Amino acid sequence: MNHLELRHYTDVELVRQAIVDIHVEVRQRDLGLTGPFYSAERFNERLTGHSSAPGWETVIAYDGAEPAGFAYATPLGPGTRWWSAMTTPLPDGYTVETGKRTLALNEIVVRRPWRGTGVAHRIHEELLADRDEERVTLLVNPKAGDGKVQAVYERWGYEKIGEQQPFADSPVFAAMTREPLHRA
Repeated sequence: MNHLELRHYTDVELVRQAIVDIHVEVRQRDLGLTGPFYSAERFNERLTGHSSAPGWETVIAYDGAEPAGFAYATPLGPGTRWWSAMTTPLPDGYTVETGKRTLALNEIVVRRPWRGTGVAHRIHEELLADRDEERVTLLVNPKAGDGKVQAVYERWGYEKIGEQQPFADSPVFAAMTREPLHRA
């Protein structure tokens, strides 16, 4: 597992099926998340929306030919709906986006054989390494892993800024931000 190769992609069509397959394997089979929100079709729709935005990028970790996991992110542009589902008010100006201010980490998923090995952190840091945005934000289900997933993000420098429910059938997520984007 020390021989992981981290590859960057900006064309989703080169890796769409691998991303969808990993998402279904982990979210549905491993974690038992069911319902329309977690279906392959709905995830693929979200992937299409995210990847159509300027600046979308994914990093996939490969162990030989086997994909171990991925993360992808999209810069938040002017008029983004990202902040509109917040259930708690944010300070004035916090939600003003320019396309260069905030990177939204839309997904980070690691397959079972590579969990607990540091692969998720390596993928995360690789995805952020050459980015110029000021900060990064993500949503996490606070119940995931009985709170352990949110605790991982806190160790990576994220702070909870509130909660949001972006879709009627999605969980209520903890909204987290890491400022600045890069840690010293």
